[in-house]
Amino acid sequence: MANTEVILLDFWPSMYGMRVRVALAEKGVKFEYKEENMAEKSSVLLEMNPVYKKIPVLIHNGKPICESLNVVRYIDEVWKDNVTLLPTDPYEKYQALFWADYVEKVFDSGRKLWMGKGEEKHTRKENYIESLRMLEGILGDKLYFGGENFGYLDISLIGICSWYYTYEKFGEFNTEIETPKIIAWMKRCMKRESVSKYVVEPLKVYDFALQIRKHYGIE
Repeated sequence: MANTEVILLDFWPSMYGMRVRVALAEKGVKFEYKEENMAEKSSVLLEMNPVYKKIPVLIHNGKPICESLNVVRYIDEVWKDNVTLLPTDPYEKYQALFWADYVEKVFDSGRKLWMGKGEEKHTRKENYIESLRMLEGILGDKLYFGGENFGYLDISLIGICSWYYTYEKFGEFNTEIETPKIIAWMKRCMKRESVSKYVVEPLKVYDFALQIRKHYGIE
């Protein structure tokens, strides 16, 4: 679509924001990136997302689209002359939508792992690994969750490429041992220009996680 203004309000370590960045890159959409300070949210963010006051927010010709998966679907529909992210087959499409919602369970269990204190660490670790194994079963021996094509479900999970190291460090486990197919999938994804450009380096994310834990007094 020519003559359009696309602005992304985002925060660099956000796995939800990474979804949108990668989706835009896959579609070849040029956009203006605006980094948000989540401790002091901008007036633009509060105006564009008054309900949740969260990033990412895509502003397309002055109109906001909120919630990352919703934004990815919007991108796929608006720039439909480019590559297709969601499967065209109805069954495959709604399977992708279902499992993309399930990814929230993976991210939530991962957050509890790195933000948790010493007690119940084993339970948190097992919950995270179990959720990841569920997705590994869906991936199977395919190149991507969409089969031969990198698509919607891959983008839904893509932020884990930045955060898996943090989960490993606080959970004291090895992802490649627990879910080798997920690590192989990550490595394939990282070879894509859209992913390598917009998915943040894991050590940088780990340093951010350490700072957050220190801020909240978590030992």
